[in-house]
Amino acid sequence: MTHDEIKDLMNFFDEKKSINKIKIKNKDFEIEIKKAGADEPAVDMIPASACPTLPSVNVNLVNEQNTARKGNDTINSPMVGTFYKAPSPGASPFASVGQSIRKGECVGIIEAMKIMNEIEAEFDCRIVKMLVEDGQPVEYGMALYEVEKL
Repeated sequence: MTHDEIKDLMNFFDEKKSINKIKIKNKDFEIEIKKAGADEPAVDMIPASACPTLPSVNVNLVNEQNTARKGNDTINSPMVGTFYKAPSPGASPFASVGQSIRKGECVGIIEAMKIMNEIEAEFDCRIVKMLVEDGQPVEYGMALYEVEKL
């Protein structure tokens, strides 16, 4: 989806004051729009002809500084915060380049609002490249590690 198509979609839903949430999912593309406000969710049926047609696209949002090489997967930040590669200063890191990681293993910590959140691998993989530094602020969806799925 282009930047203008996303803006048009946001403007379309902004006009519909009664919409509280809509989730569109197509393969690897997912968009969710929520409308803040009313305590009780109001649901209006919108005819399909009124909704813009979404092309089948593959969207991977990552920080431009941390774009991974094509062909490799990434482990992305699930939240905004500060990334730490080890449980404490001076401790060995959770993951290092060349290390094989199993699904569910911790690969780092993101501190958000003074809460330490463990980041787990979503699949078995091998760490190819570390894309962020220890103590670096990260954004939602930002690539933390470039990995190779096993």
